[in-house]
Amino acid sequence: MNTTMVSVMIATSLVIGLIGLIAFVWGLKNGQFDDEKKMMQGVLFDSEDDLRHVASKTTKKGKDK
Repeated sequence: MNTTMVSVMIATSLVIGLIGLIAFVWGLKNGQFDDEKKMMQGVLFDSEDDLRHVASKTTKKGKDK
């Protein structure tokens, strides 16, 4: 491999990494990772009916905003 090919590969890697970093920061700013209660719902509510009830309450709260 020559140095031109290595330079192109490094530049491409940096561009792809920068795009990923921008997407991650955009997700943080838009609240994509703010669902801290999601995993606890399965522990708190055992049956499927309980989970459906909580999900319907959550969507109703989201529509009111």
